[in-house]
Amino acid sequence: MICASHLVEWLLESLELDASLFHVGRYCGGWHASTHGMGHASFHLVVQGHCWLHAAGQAQPVRLERGDAVFLLRDIEYRLASEEDTAGACAQPRQAMQTLDAEAVDGVGLVCGFFHFSSGLSSLIAEGLADLIVLRADDPAGNAAQALFGLIMEECRRQPGPSQVLLERLTHLLFLYALRQQVHAGQKYGGLIALARQPNFAELLEQLIGDPGQPWTLERMAACTGLSRSAFFKRFNDLAGQSPGQVLLALRMRHASQLLRAGHTVEQVGVQAGYQSVAAFTRAFTKAIGVQPGAYRRQHDSR
Repeated sequence: MICASHLVEWLLESLELDASLFHVGRYCGGWHASTHGMGHASFHLVVQGHCWLHAAGQAQPVRLERGDAVFLLRDIEYRLASEEDTAGACAQPRQAMQTLDAEAVDGVGLVCGFFHFSSGLSSLIAEGLADLIVLRADDPAGNAAQALFGLIMEECRRQPGPSQVLLERLTHLLFLYALRQQVHAGQKYGGLIALARQPNFAELLEQLIGDPGQPWTLERMAACTGLSRSAFFKRFNDLAGQSPGQVLLALRMRHASQLLRAGHTVEQVGVQAGYQSVAAFTRAFTKAIGVQPGAYRRQHDSR
């Protein structure tokens, strides 16, 4: 049986997301900036100087130094600013970013962008994560993350300018390291990570991951945990924030996507994903993934 920590690791490794940059530059003087209201998860890496993070739900502003990073996994109310005082930060103007200058001694240099979590299993995992994660440059447990941040800062110093593709990929990896660091430090999370940390539910989750195409009725899932049907359903929802059926569907769609990318036919994949007919599988896959399974397979054949 997979132990809880390995199961949590599997969930973290299953996160599929894209990082996209929208700002690489510096602010000088008085300023504030925010992506609140745009409906995206975002990230901000401090590559020069320092600034202040003012976020909803935090009693005090957080000072961010060179080498620190903040990941906002939901569209919460926040602002980055030159001022520690919250009222003063709100009063500062929004201004256009200047070009990043490796020799500058004033202002703050930032690499900023958005995260997009893939639909299905990745979205379910992300829903259980914290709203906000701050990665500190001086955290002794973050050696791997610090090495990645070093590569990001080296890329920012590149002339005539950094590669957007490399910065996006490095930031993606930095986030995964930061997330792993927080989870294994004992940070409490909800969703599927909370489910994986409960021994009886971890065993069920392992079986669902190993063979999602089995005829998993609610009664069968409840029996794996030793709970009654009603107690199981309530406890599962309380821990995961999702119903057993939603989690099973996400695991089936992940399994189906992998099989389609490997070149299996739609008919073969439908059976292995637990569907009695191609039509039923096609409907479920199209609704969950946004494209018909045949078209999905052809897209990945062409790649």
